[in-house]
Amino acid sequence: MRILFTGGGTGGHIFPIIAVARQLKKNQENNLEMFFLGSNGFAKKLLEKERIRVKIILAGKFRRYFSIYNILDLFKAPLGFLQCFWHLFVLMPDIVFSKGGYGSVPVVLVSWIYRIPILIHESDVLPGLANRFSAKLSRKIAVSFAKTKEYFPDKKTTLIGNPIRSEIIQICLLHNEENKEKAKNIFKIISHKPVIFILGGSQGAEKINKLVLDSLHKLLERYEIIHQCGMKNYNNILQKISQLPVNYHVFPFLNEEQMSFAYYLSNLVVSRAGAGSISEIAACAKPSVLIPLPKSASGHQRKNAFSYAKAGTTIVLEQLNLTPNLFLNEINKILDNPELAQKMSDNAKEFSRPEAAQRIAQEIIEMGR
Repeated sequence: MRILFTGGGTGGHIFPIIAVARQLKKNQENNLEMFFLGSNGFAKKLLEKERIRVKIILAGKFRRYFSIYNILDLFKAPLGFLQCFWHLFVLMPDIVFSKGGYGSVPVVLVSWIYRIPILIHESDVLPGLANRFSAKLSRKIAVSFAKTKEYFPDKKTTLIGNPIRSEIIQICLLHNEENKEKAKNIFKIISHKPVIFILGGSQGAEKINKLVLDSLHKLLERYEIIHQCGMKNYNNILQKISQLPVNYHVFPFLNEEQMSFAYYLSNLVVSRAGAGSISEIAACAKPSVLIPLPKSASGHQRKNAFSYAKAGTTIVLEQLNLTPNLFLNEINKILDNPELAQKMSDNAKEFSRPEAAQRIAQEIIEMGR
């Protein structure tokens, strides 16, 4: 079977594709060929590690604000369509799986012209423009949040959840002394204080980093901190802290093993509200504080966060009004109340859909046949 993936270039698009690809390899080891066709090559190495061959096209991005790049991208779009016609004619996949993003639009459109079955997946509560368009051409639509079904035709839309890499969450499911000691060694945990895991998505989050630094002294009085700050922010943080406290563990980026053990150790997770992060937090059954990115497209992170919070899983803090004192108070409110923390953990587990990657892989195989 020949499968073509497409989507944008962020971690929110790429990591679900990787999760689905791994499940496909488990389900159907023979005669499986996987390709990625899209406009952003930053994840080329990540995808090629999964035996996914990557081909890059030009694509025009429509921005919801005035930008000279909107005009320049008008010239990219026709070239991208021509590239898609050629690549798809040569590849002629059995099925296309699209994660959305502007780079997926020409791929989906040309696939529809060639009558190739299309399955799209929407991670966020509010669908992006690309998936709103692609939904009209797709045979099936998978969504992560129940509310998202309102935006798509009911007959071909299914609530499946957001595919996450099983390798990220499997450590959280195996509670034993060996894993606990390994996790402590990885992060050099030195105390018996509760652990807070702070992350800002695949790119890091400058505002969250600043909030952490402004609150760091008081945080470290009571907690151990594991902080993924983002590659571009790491050196700046090191410059601001002349000597790193022993219970502050800051990293530019965490690999899969580090990420899984950070979730495993954490008593609380502080994060942006991307659908991928929410899905991982839920699958690991961790109480959380979510700080949505204010300028995310159409406020999708805010909608994700409040939709997740309705299940009693998290506290949502708006960045605009957030102060170090408010941040500390909300963290203490959870970690000083074991019953509340446990209830949030139980609700997160109930919300999670860790089988999403497996279900999507099965849909792809059935449609591809």
